[in-house]
Amino acid sequence: MTIEPVLTGVSFAAGLAAFGDRTAVRVDGEAVSYCELADRVDTAARSLGTVRRLVALEADNSLPSLVVYLAALSSGHPLLILPTGGRAAESLVAAYDPDVLARVEGGEAVLEERREGTRHALHPELALLVSTSGSTGSPKLVRLSGDAVQANAAAIAEYLQLRPEDRAATTLPLSYCYGMSVVNSHLSVGASVVLTDLSVVDPCFWDLVRTEHVTSFAAVPYTFELLERAGFADMDLPSLRYITQAGGRLAPERVRAYAQLGRRRGWDLFVMYGQTEATARMAYLPPDVAAGHPQAVGIPIPGGQFRLAPVPGLEERELVYSGPNVMLGYAETPADLELGRTVTELHTGDLARRTADGLYEIVGRRSRFVKIVGLRVDLGQVERILADLGVSAAAAGQDGRVVAAVETAAAESGRDLALIAKTVAQEAGVPRSALHLHPVAAIPRLANGKPDYPAILALHDESAESGTGGGPSGAVDDVRGIFADVLEQEDISDADTFVSLGGDSLSYVAASVRLERALGDLPRDWHLLPVGELERARGAAADLRSAADPGAAGPVRAAVQKWRNRLLAPMETGIVLRAVAIVFIIATHVRLFSWEGMAHVLLAVAGFNFARFQLSGPPGARLRRQLRTVARVVVPSIAVIGFAFAVTDSYTWANVFLLNTVLGPEGWTDFSRFWFVEILVHILLGMAALLAIPAVGRAERRWPLAFPLALFGADLLLRFRIIDLPYPGQGPVLWLFALGWAAAASRTLRTRAAVTALAVLTIPGAFDDGYRNATILAGFLALLWLPTLPVPRALHAITGLLASASLYAYVTHWLVYPLFDQTSKGLAVAVSLAVGIAYWAAATRAMNAAERWLRRRSAGRRLQHQPDVGR
Repeated sequence: MTIEPVLTGVSFAAGLAAFGDRTAVRVDGEAVSYCELADRVDTAARSLGTVRRLVALEADNSLPSLVVYLAALSSGHPLLILPTGGRAAESLVAAYDPDVLARVEGGEAVLEERREGTRHALHPELALLVSTSGSTGSPKLVRLSGDAVQANAAAIAEYLQLRPEDRAATTLPLSYCYGMSVVNSHLSVGASVVLTDLSVVDPCFWDLVRTEHVTSFAAVPYTFELLERAGFADMDLPSLRYITQAGGRLAPERVRAYAQLGRRRGWDLFVMYGQTEATARMAYLPPDVAAGHPQAVGIPIPGGQFRLAPVPGLEERELVYSGPNVMLGYAETPADLELGRTVTELHTGDLARRTADGLYEIVGRRSRFVKIVGLRVDLGQVERILADLGVSAAAAGQDGRVVAAVETAAAESGRDLALIAKTVAQEAGVPRSALHLHPVAAIPRLANGKPDYPAILALHDESAESGTGGGPSGAVDDVRGIFADVLEQEDISDADTFVSLGGDSLSYVAASVRLERALGDLPRDWHLLPVGELERARGAAADLRSAADPGAAGPVRAAVQKWRNRLLAPMETGIVLRAVAIVFIIATHVRLFSWEGMAHVLLAVAGFNFARFQLSGPPGARLRRQLRTVARVVVPSIAVIGFAFAVTDSYTWANVFLLNTVLGPEGWTDFSRFWFVEILVHILLGMAALLAIPAVGRAERRWPLAFPLALFGADLLLRFRIIDLPYPGQGPVLWLFALGWAAAASRTLRTRAAVTALAVLTIPGAFDDGYRNATILAGFLALLWLPTLPVPRALHAITGLLASASLYAYVTHWLVYPLFDQTSKGLAVAVSLAVGIAYWAAATRAMNAAERWLRRRSAGRRLQHQPDVGR
């Protein structure tokens, strides 16, 4: 047949100028209006020529890439969407031989004209060529018409009720049909998109959401794991209007949890269902029914219809979709680009049912079944069984075997894997010998976040060849190794963070000191960054060090900088304060010199660290983390005080149980020596109990700065006796803890200035000693304003040790220094610090071993309660 070289574009891409001066794109803090975007698109379209040609675009989330994408759509040039770089893009270019290859280099779009005109016969309706969901470089592409792209964008805009004021952040790549649909739907109604490549675990992303007033972002199931690690539930995002979810099944309990969270916080969750073959979307779950029907994919999008078709040999029926957004068909060779419509309705391959409420539910997938000893095994069911056991996994298979990649702490020992496999085999009804579980640091995933099933299936072949049995092999990466050593964790994925792995202020020092040696200067919120990003930062730091030219800035300046770098290096202010404080506290008690106030500085540091490490994650996990931290303070303290009670007459039972401030005599006595530990434990327990109240927890998440300031104000009422209530111990000190908490919650210049003003107004006068007040104020202001302090490199190791062991040195020094202070007060201080460091090392190792034993014992008991396989 003869193909006419007519140029007719997709409506929304061709009509951008109709929205005038409205903002179309926000990128790097700059606004691009629709008129300006239309001009750029017209210029790019002219560069593509007047004869229809096959254009291939390595699509990324940049403005030049978006302009080329819209230029091809608007001018009628069929566009082959490529992932950025790599073998997948190369294989598609080799298979389809595009006439023009476009990519972004140095912030500009580069068009590689591979020939004049075209060598392809291109059907008039063909607009887009997109890889099928889950394919990586396979030559099989989905052929989409311009009408399908336009219809799907309009349908999405209708059910999301998009309006010009909406602004979406590009959390997914433009090369992924889901990410593409976000751009299409917003530009079709005059809304705007915020172009970014930032991850949702990057605090900079959330700063962007707030400053750009983002109203929505798109998420795949894996995104929700990252959101939990980033502490999304605690964030205050006033502009957020809705979140969309697609790209795979989201567990019903997570759908319900996020739907309820959105209802409390004022945004909606749209669970959606689609395939590339339907341009993007086929169904959506209305937000008002998501919490009640979290297992459903919802109802057809406007203009679409479902029917349930019988499947030979199965009781379930296949979901079949029809609508204007259905693809023209597939392409497997360049010759297929000449074809017109070969598909009128889409057989999704998903098995489904329709509920009495008119909602559709997916119950399985035809292609996700394998035959084992004549039985049909649902791989999705295998994943659900593993999930019910608390195991994060993805399963692949072929007739005769099922292979699952297991991403869980349960994979720490072969015994645990064997118990899990035994349980899954019985539940799934397959022979134990046909089920192969392989522990992995992270489930293999494609660029769109979906499990890479071919890679999972290959795990079995790789382990058979290497004889490893599917276990992890090879050397551990440096960042991963640091976390594994400090946190006693063996299964660490790229998406894990210091906080999600159970890190707290007690383990923070050891990790940060070692990371500084590996990475150099640490980001302020490194404890919230995924391991993968920290590892990339380590590689970048190594590259910068190797590429640095000391002489580039002149020989004198270079020499000064060289010596400065050798002598000084930054350390986190909180770490330095903890180290200095314990030295000054012990030296003051020994009377080597007198410098009071450092214990109160440590209370502010404790509040600062509480906000950093104890407030992220869902409420249950947060409470467990808070109680774990309390236990790690209480256990070593009671052990020492109990020993002191047994061998001396200086303490009482009230000391042993950290209750002297409540039950002991009033005023300062020898029994008051452990007041700091007692007050810290009481505050931590009080905060854990308070935040466990759902309404209070929601209030803290809603107002992360106002909440600690409210505590600060309430305690000041007692301090200034505006409210006259009995207050045990050393008087009101919660306000200092709350002030440190507020310092951590202050992220802007304005809020830090406000907190500074409160400190300046309240810390002076706290004590009769002006030097003591000045010490507390200086320590607090350093914590608030200075992320790091320069410390001689030679002192980094000892500073880190002292900071880590500060609590342990505090509780032990009362027993140690009296043995030496008559001989030498300097010696008494040094020995007290050394004993504290030794006790910290021994106690930490013992508590880590106890936690590991308890975890394994708990996992073993849970699995043993599962019914045994028939013998």
